[in-house]
Amino acid sequence: MRESAIQRKTSETDIQLKLNLDGTGQYNISTGVGFFDHMLELFAKHAQIDLTLSCDGDIHVDAHHTVEDCGIVLGEAIKNALGDKTQIRRYSTKFVPMDETLMMASLDISGRPYLAYHATFLQSKAGDFDAELGEEFFRAVAFNAGITLHINLQYGSNTHHIIEAAFKAFGQALREAASVDASLQGVFSTKGVL
Repeated sequence: MRESAIQRKTSETDIQLKLNLDGTGQYNISTGVGFFDHMLELFAKHAQIDLTLSCDGDIHVDAHHTVEDCGIVLGEAIKNALGDKTQIRRYSTKFVPMDETLMMASLDISGRPYLAYHATFLQSKAGDFDAELGEEFFRAVAFNAGITLHINLQYGSNTHHIIEAAFKAFGQALREAASVDASLQGVFSTKGVL
């Protein structure tokens, strides 16, 4: 099983995370930020990973440190669980509709971290969650997992739907890109490493 467990404690957050890339979409998540918990739950379900995550963060300030640091730890856990990336499909692009919204996530488990994030919002918040924190989360995941990640809103107007579709599309893309293809020899690269 491709699993990882990480603990990370700073003056701003105290995080424990366990991840199984070959899971069934089971989750137990508590960050103190309700909307973010919901996004991580649906990410785990759509990625079909098992994810346990708890975070005690300085949410009395705001949710920024909690969201970003959870992204850092999740990215590290994904990277660790992938190991040497033998026989993974590496690439995936997924489009996810949610009512009036259509979101695209495309990724390459390349070892080269990059985030291209294009989404605009008519409202700055979904409930109490700052819409801009989605970008901070995805950047932290991409740079700590070593993946090239593109998240592009095709169209949409509801802030909740846009953010939710982004998390779902990312989960769907990660599920496919991280999946093992027995027909591949070694890693899916002419370099021989990813």
